[in-house]
Amino acid sequence: MSVQPYPIKETPVDHEILDVIKNRWSPVAFSNQPIEPEKINSLFEAARWTMSSRNEQPWRFIYATKADGKSFEKIADLLTEDNAYAKNAYLLMVVCAMKNFVYKNKPNPVYLYDTGAAVGYLFLQAVALGLIGHEMRGFDREAAYEKLNIPANQAEAVVMMAVGYPGELDNELIIEEKRQDHLAKRTRKPISEIAFRDTWPS
Repeated sequence: MSVQPYPIKETPVDHEILDVIKNRWSPVAFSNQPIEPEKINSLFEAARWTMSSRNEQPWRFIYATKADGKSFEKIADLLTEDNAYAKNAYLLMVVCAMKNFVYKNKPNPVYLYDTGAAVGYLFLQAVALGLIGHEMRGFDREAAYEKLNIPANQAEAVVMMAVGYPGELDNELIIEEKRQDHLAKRTRKPISEIAFRDTWPS
């Protein structure tokens, strides 16, 4: 699969934002070109420096690259059929979140919130490096706990994520629905529907 230029998609912003935010979206066309090790480390370094409650850093990433052979296949096999396109990516990961604070082992009410922020940082770093990413909820969670030795009483397997260089949309692993999602225009709710001055609207 050949490598394509980074797929810039029109983002009709109402107010100016950083290019790295504007250019972040979720393509499904990946190339299997290897990602340089320093770039992979850079992704996790970005996640590492995410803010979190009590500096708990509840995020955990179980990952493999195509160079890892069977380890990559083990993670790729967790994907649902409609997310098979992600098998084209060079890097796959399962994002996990620790449920409790280290301090007194008390439940952490914001473990998912903090982990989501870390994934956001990782994703933006990927864009800055010319990589594309796609997060997926569709994977076999129960199998992930078993095959990846995730301690279910301590951690939650939240999402999977594919990261790689851009590839071609004409690929047998990309179903038509995902192809149309890839080509669709970007839309967002207006600010007036998500940000309320003073009080929640009646």
